[in-house]
Amino acid sequence: MASISLDPHSEQLLEQYRALLPVYSKMAEVIPEKLQEFFAEAGFIVAAVERRVKAEDSLAGKLKLKGYKYKDIFDITDIIGLRVITFYIDDVDKVASVLERLFEIDWENSVDKRKIHDTDSFGYLSLHYICRIPESSYSDPEHPELNRIRFEVQMRTVLQHAWANMDHDIGYKSGVEIPKVYLRQLSRMAGMLELVDDEFSRIRRELSDYRRNVQNLVSSGNLSDVQLDGDSFRSYLAIGPFDRLNHRISSINQAEIQQVDMSAFLPIFKMLGFNTLGDISSLIKDFSEAAYQIACFQMGLTDLDILASTLAPQNLCTAYILKNGGGRIGLKRMLDILNGESEINGTMADFLMEQCKDLPFMNQ
Repeated sequence: MASISLDPHSEQLLEQYRALLPVYSKMAEVIPEKLQEFFAEAGFIVAAVERRVKAEDSLAGKLKLKGYKYKDIFDITDIIGLRVITFYIDDVDKVASVLERLFEIDWENSVDKRKIHDTDSFGYLSLHYICRIPESSYSDPEHPELNRIRFEVQMRTVLQHAWANMDHDIGYKSGVEIPKVYLRQLSRMAGMLELVDDEFSRIRRELSDYRRNVQNLVSSGNLSDVQLDGDSFRSYLAIGPFDRLNHRISSINQAEIQQVDMSAFLPIFKMLGFNTLGDISSLIKDFSEAAYQIACFQMGLTDLDILASTLAPQNLCTAYILKNGGGRIGLKRMLDILNGESEINGTMADFLMEQCKDLPFMNQ
C-alpha cells in the first residue's frame, strides 16, 4: 500500500495476508454456507448470515497502529468476519451453542459485549466468538492453514444490528462531536429498542407456553376451556376430530378420503358464533347424524370414489346453519369463505337447501 508506510515486520505480515487471500475468500464463502445448512437442518431460522474478508488497506491501517503485537498473520483473528443476525435475543445463545459444537472457540479472545451496561451500548451488545475449524471436522492437505486461521463471529439481534448501523452513521461518519441533547435523545431511543427486543422475546416465550398449554388441554379433552383461535384450531385438527364422520361417510361408496387443508373452517366457525373448541366438539356430537344424512343424499347422486376430508365439517356446518335458521344467506356466506365470493355460491346454496329440505333432520 503506497499510501501507508509500514515497518518491515508489518510488511511481512501483509505479504502473508496476500498469499492467504484465496484461502480467506474460500473460507468466507464456505463457513456461512455450512452454518446456514446446519440451521436449516435444525429448523432454526436466523435473519441473516453476513461475511467479509478484511480489505488490504484496512489491514494495513491496523498494522500501522499495532503490527508489533502480532508474531505472524495467524495471530490476527478478524481478517475473516462473520455476523449472524437473529430475530430474538434468546436465539443469540442458540447460535452460540451451534458454533461451540462446530468449531473450536478461542475463549481467551472471545468476548460477550452483552455484559456492557453503558447507556449507549445497545447497538453493540453482540456476542463475539473467535473460532477455528477443527481438523476432526474438516481438513485439506493442500491447505493445512485452514485449521490455523481463526475467524470472528458476531451474534446480535436484528434491532441491535439496525441500531448499530444507524448509530455509526449518525455518530461517527460525520467526524463531528454530537451535542449532548442529541446524545440523550439517541440514548432514549436505544433504550426503547432494547425494551422492544426484550418484549419480542418475552411474547414469544409466552406464546410458546400458551401453545403447549393448548396442546395439553386438547389432549386431555378439556375442550371447553380452550378459546378458539388459529393455534388452538391447529392443535385440535391434529387429533382428527372429523375423522370418524369422514370414515362413516366414505363407507357409503367405499370411497377414499383425500386429506386437504381445513384451516378455512376457522372463520366459518367464528361466523357461526363458536368461541371454544368445546363448541366444535358439541357440533360434531349434535349434528353428525344430520351431516351423514346430507352425505347419503349427495353420494346417491354420484359415483365418487375419492372424497375430500372437508366434506364432514362442511356438512356439519350446513346442517347447523339450516337448523338454526341461517337459510340461504348463511349457506352462501359459508360457501363464500370456502370458495371465494361468487354468485355461483348462491346457486349452490339454493341447491343445498333443496337437497336438505326433506331429510329427516330438518323435520326433527
